[in-house]
Amino acid sequence: MIRFVDSLRLPNAFLKPNDCKTQDPMTFRSVHPRRGFSLVELLVVILIISLLLTLAAVGLRGIGGKGISVALATTEAVFDEARSIAVGKGTKCRVLIDVNDVNDVTTYKRRILVAYEELDAKGEPSGKWVLSSRPTLLPERTFYSQTYSKRDHKADSGELDEMSLAINKTAFDGRYLYYEFNAEGICTTPGASFVIGGGIRADGQQPRTSGEGKRDFAGFVVWRNGRTSLFRGPDEIGIPSQVSEF
Repeated sequence: MIRFVDSLRLPNAFLKPNDCKTQDPMTFRSVHPRRGFSLVELLVVILIISLLLTLAAVGLRGIGGKGISVALATTEAVFDEARSIAVGKGTKCRVLIDVNDVNDVTTYKRRILVAYEELDAKGEPSGKWVLSSRPTLLPERTFYSQTYSKRDHKADSGELDEMSLAINKTAFDGRYLYYEFNAEGICTTPGASFVIGGGIRADGQQPRTSGEGKRDFAGFVVWRNGRTSLFRGPDEIGIPSQVSEF
């Protein structure tokens, strides 16, 4: 009879306070719903994002205006494309800068082409150049600077090589300055600089700055492996404090 009573579970009303310790702990666990972010936490996140955007804007302040920034990103992509084509096709590939007709207000020192040397049936260079894609045009009032682009930027000397393109297309035939990658993707003019500037250009004249001594310039150096290093500002490029024609 005693065993039978011991085996019975007594109702909670008959249990002493200390006996509650023997109950299932899940019976007494308080359940709290998951909460979202508080207003303070959201404000902190927004503040951090604002600070990061401000720092990014300050870091980009030295590389020119909007047109210059767009042109810089575009031309870096063109150089990457040229190197990839050189490696992919196993032949020389060049980035071409249009310097053909100073009276052409649209293309002169604004049009950039990518061309590769076609191989013959034996896999040897044929001497024939083929355009790889449609030309790239720098933004309005943005021009390539032949004056400040150097073959050897560190020595501040040397002019880039020039070639005559003849592909039987009147719209593209003419004279071009070029940067070259060989079949291994190596830049044949390591240390050469590519510089662009913001300004205006009248028919038959070279580009000029549009403000009093304003130095809205940017660019990069092309290394042997095809990578580029951006200039941090006009002083690093070597732009004088007062500049007009570039």
